[in-house]
Amino acid sequence: QSTWGALVTYTTVPCVFLTMALFHILALSCALISCALAHPQYRDLFPNGYSVPNPCGGGTWDAVGHMNALHHTHDKNAFGRDFAAAGHSWTVALCQKDSDGDGKTNGEELGDPMCNWTPGSSPSGRASGQPGICEPVGSGACASVAFSCGCHGHSCVGK
Repeated sequence: QSTWGALVTYTTVPCVFLTMALFHILALSCALISCALAHPQYRDLFPNGYSVPNPCGGGTWDAVGHMNALHHTHDKNAFGRDFAAAGHSWTVALCQKDSDGDGKTNGEELGDPMCNWTPGSSPSGRASGQPGICEPVGSGACASVAFSCGCHGHSCVGK
């Protein structure tokens, strides 16, 4: 074999392995990103899912059923657990329930006090609260609830 042939063989093999390694890294990255952003489509399945106010300050609580406002964590809040138990459906029972124990039904907090919203329709009102986080955080009925603004994931549970 010529020197040129040996050089081509020597440089081609590492390039193939490098290409395969990069492909696997890219595939793994995509899988992890999809897990981190798990199920944002659930917000289409209850009223005002994209405009739930953040009880810890301005903006919205994007991960409505989770303990963290921005990230879909393993730890679900009370509304997230109740929504899962209802088969990820907006039911009259889920609407009438007060998942977070703050004295307002999920329907009241999500702008559907009459519990007649259906996916794809416009809710009768605006979201006024977060159905899985007792509000106002840390006061009144919420003083004994294991949540504080600024906690993340497991640190929000069992305080």
